Amino acid sequence: METEFKVEVIPPSFVVTSAYAGTVVYGPGGKYGPRIQSDLQLVLVHSGSMIVEIDGVAHSVPPESIALLKPGHEEQFHFNEKRDTWHRWIAVAVEPLLPDAAAYFESLPLYIPLTARLNQLTNMLMSLQNDGCTPGEEVVKTLGRSAIWLYVKEHLQLGLNHLKHPAVLLAVETIHEKFGEDLSLSDLSQITGKTPEHLIRLFQRDEAVTPIQYLWQYRVKKGLELLRSTGLNIGEIAEQSGFKTSYHFARTIKRHTGLTPSEIRKEHYNKPFRSELKNR
Repeated sequence: METEFKVEVIPPSFVVTSAYAGTVVYGPGGKYGPRIQSDLQLVLVHSGSMIVEIDGVAHSVPPESIALLKPGHEEQFHFNEKRDTWHRWIAVAVEPLLPDAAAYFESLPLYIPLTARLNQLTNMLMSLQNDGCTPGEEVVKTLGRSAIWLYVKEHLQLGLNHLKHPAVLLAVETIHEKFGEDLSLSDLSQITGKTPEHLIRLFQRDEAVTPIQYLWQYRVKKGLELLRSTGLNIGEIAEQSGFKTSYHFARTIKRHTGLTPSEIRKEHYNKPFRSELKNR
C-alpha cells in the first residue's frame, strides 16, 4: 500500500531548471537501470506494464497509469514479459528540494490512472520540442512544473471514484488490464461477484454505458493509440487491442472515426522508436 496523501492548501514551492519529454517502446522482457533518479519524473505507461524497483522494493505499475518518480532513489525497471511496453515521460529537473517539499512529494502515491489532461500536456510539451524549444526555455519549464502539479490535482480528484460502486471499479480495472483478451460479460460478472444484470445496471449508473460497451470503447481507444504511436502492422494492432480479425478492427475504426486505419496512421504519424534512450 502506498503512503496516504494528505491534502495541503498551499503545496511547497520548487524551482524547475529544465524539463524534457520523451517516448520509447521496450520489447517483451526489456530492462532499464539501475540508476539514481535525479529529477521529478512522470512516466506515462500507455501499453504493456512495468515493475520498478525503488531502493530494492518492487512496485508494479499497470497500463494506462502515470507514475511519479522522486529524486534521490535508486531505480531499476523491468518491462512486461509478454508484450511491448510503450511509455512516455516528462523529466523535470529541479533545484535541491527543501525538506518540506521533499516530504510532500514522498507522500504522494507512486502512480495514478493516466488521465486525458496529463496525456494532452505531454503531447503539448513534445510538440514544442519538435518545434525546436530547448529544455531550459521558460515555456518548457512552465509546462514541466504544470505537469507535476496536474499529477497532484488529478490525484486529489480521484476521491470522486469513491462515489462509484466497487464492482464497477473492479470491472474497469480488469478491462484496462485484459482488454486484449477474450473478455465477456460473464467473465466480468464472475470477477466482480455480481449478476450480469446487476453489473449492467451499475455500469449504466456510474459510466453511462454497459460493461461490454465500455470494453469495446476502450479497445477502440487503445487501437487508435497504437495506430498513431507505433509501427506495428494492422493485424498486430487488431490482435493486441482485442479484435478477432484485422477486418473487424478496420471496420470498427472506420465506423468510429470515418477514417481507415491507414488514413489515421498517415494523418497522425508519430512512431516511437525501439531504443533504450539514455539520460532519461
